[in-house]
Amino acid sequence: MNQDIDPGFVSRVVRAIPMISEQCASNSSSSTFEISNFSGRSTGVWPCPIGLSLGLISVIVGQLVVILYLYVWLRFGNPTPIQKAGAQQYSFSEALRTHVSEPGGFFLLGSYLIGTWMFNLMPESYYSFEGGVQPLYLLAQLLSQDCIQTVMHYAEHKIHPYLYKQSHKPHHRFINPRWADAYNGSVADTVCMILIPLWITANIVHCNSWTYMAFGTTYSSWLTLIHSECSHPWDPLCRKLGIGTAGDHHVHHRTFTWNYGHLFMYWDRMLGTYKSPMDVNVFRKDI
Repeated sequence: MNQDIDPGFVSRVVRAIPMISEQCASNSSSSTFEISNFSGRSTGVWPCPIGLSLGLISVIVGQLVVILYLYVWLRFGNPTPIQKAGAQQYSFSEALRTHVSEPGGFFLLGSYLIGTWMFNLMPESYYSFEGGVQPLYLLAQLLSQDCIQTVMHYAEHKIHPYLYKQSHKPHHRFINPRWADAYNGSVADTVCMILIPLWITANIVHCNSWTYMAFGTTYSSWLTLIHSECSHPWDPLCRKLGIGTAGDHHVHHRTFTWNYGHLFMYWDRMLGTYKSPMDVNVFRKDI
């Protein structure tokens, strides 16, 4: 059906944009945005959703880039399966549907991000747009998140069989995982291994909005990449630097008793729970 666009409607939308920005800046005569104005804590109003919206968009864009890379690499590249048994055979469209539809994955994560932001549960610095991405704070967030996640992961395995069965075991049905299995688990597992570490990290590392966006995008993207059924071109370098690779994470899925870390292998080396994929007989050595 062909309909002309109403010029008046377009004009109203354009005029509304600065009004939204002014509302988000709160009732302040200042020409700059202050942290208290963004958070809404000082006035008792809802916080400005711009930071939240940009953060969610950033994560989505990051996932789209990762998925596009995986599609091209797995379809047109020369990827090496991590396990000698070879990679799973599957439809990429089915894998994509699985990846985005898990209730314990993006839905729960999105609900956490929206709830903690809109109910003013984040430290005040997170609502500030002052400055750009803070590299040291970003690194601190990634290290903190992975350290706490490693402890929670180890606890799920070791505290009690009932806890493991109810939380993490559903994710361990994948002994030869593919990238789309990254968030395929239980709600309890997501709460224990992702949401609780996120909450603790947010209260340890006080960064600005831009750094929070970079952290969320990096973290969610890397979790997807380390579940890939094939190695990535950068994996040998990352392994030397102690950064978690798909091969490292496959070790955990295959053996259940090694490599509890995700982003980094530092914590496993400290705990004595690290095993190189090169030392697993059922893995290829050219990954």
